[in-house]
Amino acid sequence: MDASFTGSVFLGMSVDGFIARLDGDLSWLTDGNDAGGAPDDGAGGDFGFAEFVAGIDAIVMGRSTYDFIAPFDDWPYEGRPVHVLSTTLEPGADPRITVHRSLDEAVAAGTAAGYRRVYVDGGRTVHAFLRAGLVAELTLSRVPILIGTGHTPFGELAADIPLEHVRTQTFPGGMVQTTYRVRRNV
Repeated sequence: MDASFTGSVFLGMSVDGFIARLDGDLSWLTDGNDAGGAPDDGAGGDFGFAEFVAGIDAIVMGRSTYDFIAPFDDWPYEGRPVHVLSTTLEPGADPRITVHRSLDEAVAAGTAAGYRRVYVDGGRTVHAFLRAGLVAELTLSRVPILIGTGHTPFGELAADIPLEHVRTQTFPGGMVQTTYRVRRNV
């Protein structure tokens, strides 16, 4: 799949690699923990999320992620095009978003719009972008908690995806945030 843009991932997850419980619950991530990827931790810090969003042209997310952020009073992506991958959400259901039925459709729209850097969010969406070779960078914020089971953005891949360490930061409370660049042509 050819795209003129690169995908960037910014996720909060448990130490055991889950981004949500099996029922979609994120309370362990947002209630008093150092929540990388959450718009606000309640203490005024965002762990680099605002700076990250300021450097992207658009967002592509899955339906579950959209359902989680849709009710927020403060839309975290104001001024940025938001594309949602969904086979069930009706186009025009929310004027803040554009609905796409497939990854190919979303990639074609992003390429046609001239996006250079796209924020990829949501477990299945991140996995689809990884499988398609469209992710250039991953920032993973591991919250100091083990939840045992849940949803992960990582799963079966056609081949290994080698990563290059860019930086690691630690935050009060124990969250560890690591950024990796995807190594191409290895």
